[in-house]
Amino acid sequence: MSFADIGEITCVPGRARVFEHGWQSWSPTGAYGLDDAPPRPAGETIQVLCYRPETPVPEGVFQGEGLLAVEPGDGSVELWSAPGPSQVPSIRARVAEPGRLVISADGPVRHHRAEGGLAQALRDWADTMAEPRTFPAVPPMWCTWYGYWDKVTDADVIENLELASRHGLPADMFLIDDGYEAEIGDWLEGRPGFGSLERAVDAVTATGRRAGIWTAPFLVGHRSRVFREHPEWLVDGAYAGRMWNQDLAVLDVTHPGAAEHLVTVFRTFRAMGITHFKLDYLYAGALAGERHDDLDPIAAYRRGLELIREGGGAEATLHGCGAPMLPSIGLVDIMRVSPDIAPTLLPRSGDISQPSQLGARLTGAAREFLHARWWVNDPDCIILRPEVENREQWAAHIAGTGGLRGASDPIAALDEWGLETTRRLMVPTATDPS
Repeated sequence: MSFADIGEITCVPGRARVFEHGWQSWSPTGAYGLDDAPPRPAGETIQVLCYRPETPVPEGVFQGEGLLAVEPGDGSVELWSAPGPSQVPSIRARVAEPGRLVISADGPVRHHRAEGGLAQALRDWADTMAEPRTFPAVPPMWCTWYGYWDKVTDADVIENLELASRHGLPADMFLIDDGYEAEIGDWLEGRPGFGSLERAVDAVTATGRRAGIWTAPFLVGHRSRVFREHPEWLVDGAYAGRMWNQDLAVLDVTHPGAAEHLVTVFRTFRAMGITHFKLDYLYAGALAGERHDDLDPIAAYRRGLELIREGGGAEATLHGCGAPMLPSIGLVDIMRVSPDIAPTLLPRSGDISQPSQLGARLTGAAREFLHARWWVNDPDCIILRPEVENREQWAAHIAGTGGLRGASDPIAALDEWGLETTRRLMVPTATDPS
């Protein structure tokens, strides 16, 4: 759809701010002065991976995905937002002349006016977007990713399981992240170097802890068996970017065969004793393309999450990441609300959608208001081994959030300060909204 002007607002020069809400977990989010240059993608691939690919932002324009708010500088707040999670317009603000903003959108919006400042306006708005729900305290976890990346083995899981008990780290769930699978899309086929997924899961559950697994359920790597054998399961014309040294296609969850496959994957994991499912790169499920059924991308995305719930079970924990934010409302239990953390303060490309402490802190703080309103926030993992830059500041950021606490260092790599601080931060999530 094309953009149409829907309103104007008079601002106080030098005092006005515009709040942009990003499309998915990794999309930068925050408030900016009218003379600021908000974060934008460093390249076309990052536009696909971390922003909303179909609506790149023109120069000199502010843009929010499903939400754009303006503080004119007079104490009020004006918000334009999506009508609900199934229809998410892009909303823009452009400076028409000093002190005047013109608002436009490419779909229907709701308009709100509030007093009391931006933070309270965002909390009040979030309450209107989701059905009231109680979010129980989620215990802390340990995750393989930031310590072992995609070279993790079953022995690494078992070693850290033993070290967690020895050092009193209260990880209730052990999450086996990327690296156990043969290829992206072939989730039930193991990478030979990993060892045995069943052995690792059994070791976790034998201690009374919960087991978790990582997938990117809507991605199909070009090297995968699914890509070779089932081209009819792919969304025609959808390009999900390039990662793992390969191009990425999109699973068409509206195709009966692909839908059955998806349910089977998660039903199989559930039968192994896995109850926590980290669902990564979920943006792919909402990419445009030709599907078996005539569904719009957001409707297809939501159907995909419903199929995962069917396979994983009603009591399973669904943990979104790289996920379209508003379209996930009501369908996930935990949601990453920031880009990935990294051992470095700054992103390599300068684009704060990319892994870094700075990007994770800025966007995570800007979305703290969603915690215990839409889901349990995930600010990303605790990593505090000695080589992590600015580790004290990252620990302080985690301590200031109410969301999920997940350690991800090899426990043997922690020094005394890192071990003590990790232990202190590993507490259950806050049950009251932020």
